[in-house]
Amino acid sequence: MPVNLPGLVEHLRKIAGRDAVLDRPEDLMLYEYDAGIRKSTPGAVVFPQNTEQVSQIMRLATALNVAVVPRGAGTGLSGGSIPQEGGLVIAFSRMNRILEVDVENQRATVRPGVVNLQLSEHVAHLGLYFAPDPSSQKACTIGGNVAENSGGPHTLLHGVTVNHVTGVEVVLPSGEIVYFGGKAAESYGFDMTGFMVGSEGTVGIVTAITVKLLRKPEKIATLLGVFESVDDAALTVSAITAAGITPAALEMLDGWTLRTVEAFCHAGYPLDAGAVLLIELEGLREAVEEQAVAVTEVCLAQKAREVRRAKDEEERALLWKGRKMAFAALGRVTPSYYTQDGVVPRSQIPAVMRHIGNVAKKYDLTIGNIFHAGDGNLHPLILFDMRNAEQFERVLSASTEILEFCIQCGGSITGEHGVGMEKRDLMSRLFTEEDLDVMISLRNAFNGRDILNPQKIFPMPRMCREITGPSQNPVLMQEGM
Repeated sequence: MPVNLPGLVEHLRKIAGRDAVLDRPEDLMLYEYDAGIRKSTPGAVVFPQNTEQVSQIMRLATALNVAVVPRGAGTGLSGGSIPQEGGLVIAFSRMNRILEVDVENQRATVRPGVVNLQLSEHVAHLGLYFAPDPSSQKACTIGGNVAENSGGPHTLLHGVTVNHVTGVEVVLPSGEIVYFGGKAAESYGFDMTGFMVGSEGTVGIVTAITVKLLRKPEKIATLLGVFESVDDAALTVSAITAAGITPAALEMLDGWTLRTVEAFCHAGYPLDAGAVLLIELEGLREAVEEQAVAVTEVCLAQKAREVRRAKDEEERALLWKGRKMAFAALGRVTPSYYTQDGVVPRSQIPAVMRHIGNVAKKYDLTIGNIFHAGDGNLHPLILFDMRNAEQFERVLSASTEILEFCIQCGGSITGEHGVGMEKRDLMSRLFTEEDLDVMISLRNAFNGRDILNPQKIFPMPRMCREITGPSQNPVLMQEGM
């Protein structure tokens, strides 16, 4: 049924406060995009301050059959926090408190709007930190990390977000507040906490998160392997794993990308290299020193031109500044870029990198590569100008070919950025009809009317066919809504 937007906004203001709702076009423009390439303007944005307000908002939205899209910091890369057809965005920037730090159990409980890096900074004096570290960790929120099951360079050793979340508080579409998991390392029965992580806001809205905190390692060694070619660097990734070494981080930059980054950050990357591997080891002092020697030997055996080791914390921070600021560096040389997120077995990295090069030539595009090589999580960055419609279509075709090749190599279409709206139509290439039926039935058990983050993850024809029809609320209809 049609929704009276001014009436909806007035109800939202009664729930969250008059200054907690945006409905002017000039304000809504700030919430029509994320870090991807799509845009769609919401009908309204609301900023709740607590779980009870989220519950009331969901009861209202469900009664009115209004689509709701949860949003963290908007740093996502798959269109997950963008409303498809108007609807209501629930922004969590005001739910940003660290509720508890339990040092004895190495746990913290936070609101979804807490910035990722803020948590590690908050517990640094205790010798603790939060391991998942997306490149956007200075801006992205833990709620968004939970929705997308985000990773980061240092999750090669410790695992992605799902491996560090032990409990969640969730508001369902009905407004019901439920609790899954807690502080314990393991829970019995269905793993509902794990199910919520990575569900992209399609089954419930997470309003509090309990996470693991890790002890800072005794020793860290940061190495930079310099190679003449992408192939040599890619082959080295598998060779390091074959040697029985699992670094904390194993990142790769191709020659074009590292030169672009170096011009921006002055991180000390060699301008004449074909590729570099940024390798970090952590643990007990003696073990790290042994691994540093072993990794150096492996790199040299795989045709590395040289292997540098950061001599102090300042040099280490500079090398990582180059990696963390790489996406920003590209903004100096192109109006837009499209970041992909395919995953392949490590042994397939050389073949995929060659395929990406061929795709770039085929579509006359520049594609840079900077990615989590240790777990085969590729991030090809396709440069283009959004104002050029023909070029934009070439970018979409190139992106699809890259992800399809990842699937052919035994991989996936996403490792940490989520499916969202960007890759939903590729889900049918990755899963069978029966697979998708099971997934949709699970989604429908919580969100049968597709109120929460509609038109995400699943191919559109299937979604339209599977959604349960809406019901109407006679009380709200009498109020003209």
